[in-house]
Amino acid sequence: MFIETEATPNPATLKFNLGRMVGGDRTHQFSDPSAAVGSPLARRLFAIDQITAVFFGPDFITATKTDAVDWPTVKPAVLGAIMEHYIADDPLFDVETAETGHSAAGEDSDLVNQIKELLDTRVRPAVAQDGGDIVFRSFQDGVVYLHLQGSCAGCPSSTATLKAGIENMLRHYLPEVTEVRAV
Repeated sequence: MFIETEATPNPATLKFNLGRMVGGDRTHQFSDPSAAVGSPLARRLFAIDQITAVFFGPDFITATKTDAVDWPTVKPAVLGAIMEHYIADDPLFDVETAETGHSAAGEDSDLVNQIKELLDTRVRPAVAQDGGDIVFRSFQDGVVYLHLQGSCAGCPSSTATLKAGIENMLRHYLPEVTEVRAV
């Protein structure tokens, strides 16, 4: 198995491209070891003391480390944990308990459906390139609330991405949108 690593805009997060499906059409965020209870791979990664967050994208994994160590120190352990998981042919999840990047199905207004469509087709693919995901949470009084995951969470450029990128794009296509905020 060949795993390619890639820097992300968040210096604390590294992207591991596996060249195979990981999360498929769903994303999974693990913000601490207790969130990893249902995933053998996430548990393996959190067993590395310096790892503080794990994210499964469609075909990649991102890991976030503490500021106390540099990537050259912790990267071999992360690569080893990923390799061990796939060599053992362990499942990604014991049970489906991980957070999903998709909101629950329900009746949405036409405007909310348009917002989700723009996010899915124009934003999420670009953000995935950087090892993250942006998930729609709600739309109220002209404000779109989004949840940042993976390398986007805690990234120094996330505010600029939200305001200069996503907010401007949504306001261009949907004048009802006045602002975008992270939750």
